[in-house]
Amino acid sequence: MASDSQASAAALQATLFDFAIAELVRQHRQSFAPLWTRDSWAKLLIWLALNCGSGRERDDLEAFAAALGPVLTRRMRRLFFERELEDLGLQVMADPAEQQVLVLPLTGEGPVDQQLAAAALKQLGLRERVVEPERWQALEAVLAVPWAQNGNGHAAGSAAGTDGTAGEGPCA
Repeated sequence: MASDSQASAAALQATLFDFAIAELVRQHRQSFAPLWTRDSWAKLLIWLALNCGSGRERDDLEAFAAALGPVLTRRMRRLFFERELEDLGLQVMADPAEQQVLVLPLTGEGPVDQQLAAAALKQLGLRERVVEPERWQALEAVLAVPWAQNGNGHAAGSAAGTDGTAGEGPCA
């Protein structure tokens, strides 16, 4: 019986932690400008590290990021770059480490109306960061919207690493 209650307590603690970290990310993600960039994500991680007692040196911050682990980091990053717009019935996933912004219907039914998607992107401050609607691609119930190009030939906000791979590491 004791092991059952210990397992139950551990499960409850894990659920509480998951809820708390998700709420923390959602409540503070708008605080780190410029939004929808690698910099905003890095600023959130630094803020979390400092508020958890980590040192300010690069090694301390990297140790904090490593301690989060890849699963928690991916979940936090997804929450950081994802928005649900209930008024428009859309979910927008705009991680700058990805090749494109994804616009999905909240109901799971598609296709996504391009005018609604344009309204969602404008509401979120993303419209100027993506290509013109003629280049948007409908894929089943998902609308794929490529990031606009910057002067380097990479997508604006791109997170290409030194080895050319996008999205590697906790701050990518």
